[in-house]
Amino acid sequence: MRLKKNIATSEAGFIFNPGTGDSYSSNPLGSEILSNLKDDIDRKAIINLICSKYDVDKIQFEKDFDDFISQLIDNNLLDE
Repeated sequence: MRLKKNIATSEAGFIFNPGTGDSYSSNPLGSEILSNLKDDIDRKAIINLICSKYDVDKIQFEKDFDDFISQLIDNNLLDE
C-alpha cells in the first residue's frame, strides 16, 4: 500500500486530495505514518518502527494502524 502520488501532506498533519478537493487532518503520529507510506515502507516495517520509537503496545498499535489505514482507503487516499 502506498499513499497516492497526488495526495498532498504537510508535517503539521494536513492532508489534501486535489482530485476530490477534500482535506483532512491527522495528529503527529498519523503524519509520521503518512510519511512512511509516501516512502513506500510496508506495514510490518512501519509497525516495527513506531513500536521501537514510542512506548506503545504492539498489538494495540497494530489494531490502531489497521483502523487508520482503513480510513485512508475509505477516503480514497491509498493505492492498494
